[in-house]
Amino acid sequence: MNRELALEFVRVTEAAAIASARLMGKGDKIGADQAAVDAMRMAFDTIDISGTVVIGEGEMDEAPMLYIGENVGAGGPAVDIAVDPLEGTNLVAKGLNGAIAVIAIAPKGCLLHAPDMYMDKIAVGPRARGKIDITAPVAVNLKNVAQALDREISDLTVVILDRPRHDKIIHEVRQAGARIKLIQDGDVSPIVSAGIEGTGVHMLMGIGGAPEGVIAAAAMKCLGGDMQARLYPENEEDVKRALKMGITDVNKVLTIDDLVTGDDVMFAATAITEGELLRGVQYFGEGIRTHSISMRFKSGTVRFVDAVHSYDRKPFSIKY
Repeated sequence: MNRELALEFVRVTEAAAIASARLMGKGDKIGADQAAVDAMRMAFDTIDISGTVVIGEGEMDEAPMLYIGENVGAGGPAVDIAVDPLEGTNLVAKGLNGAIAVIAIAPKGCLLHAPDMYMDKIAVGPRARGKIDITAPVAVNLKNVAQALDREISDLTVVILDRPRHDKIIHEVRQAGARIKLIQDGDVSPIVSAGIEGTGVHMLMGIGGAPEGVIAAAAMKCLGGDMQARLYPENEEDVKRALKMGITDVNKVLTIDDLVTGDDVMFAATAITEGELLRGVQYFGEGIRTHSISMRFKSGTVRFVDAVHSYDRKPFSIKY
């Protein structure tokens, strides 16, 4: 993919974030998500790609736009696209921190077609690459990561979704002596934070969405970090869904290269609400300010994009 596309993809996440942020704190998570979807779809159609959504808002009969299998773009290189126009619908509805608009892009066949189900994940940054094993006890992973980072286990901060299903992991992390940051929703952003030095986040552990796992893996691959995952089917329907998507072994440990193959992946995200890594959308006078991150694996470049948008000069129509 042409490197100039990296900034074009930022425009896509900016559009979704701007549209969704208007509904922050208004208790309408469905409306916030729909606003993000509509704006992202419109922005994609201005970009010179021939994209296919492989991870999106659902099947064709479940979502009017950005459904799995939908074609987007104005024509150009054939790419697969994973989208989460609004990761953290509850966060926006309640006005809480951490909501983002996010996409990952790679050549055809390079993104795992993850079914809409749960996935067990463990992720670390570049210095701990190769030191994690999702099948190993929590304490062993913490010890190995601490050694790789040349620090004590008590210095590590592990991000975990605050869910009853994680009570055992939380207990084991505490027993090992590491610090924990519990989050309410959305594990893509903290996985990205784990891949960047100086954020104060060293690992993510636990079960979250499988589609979000692929998107996060794209970011972690660009950052040079590491991630492992396993699908977490809750019933036979989940197993059937995985088989339909072409996954024959639901118990397989998926490495970062299983989740995202090849060396031509891009990632972009724009904050909707405030976060530790990115600032949320701000409205002022006649303009809007956004804060985004853009990554490209081939060059290893990570850009933070601080942008000011004019209401009356946008290249596509968004209802502010």
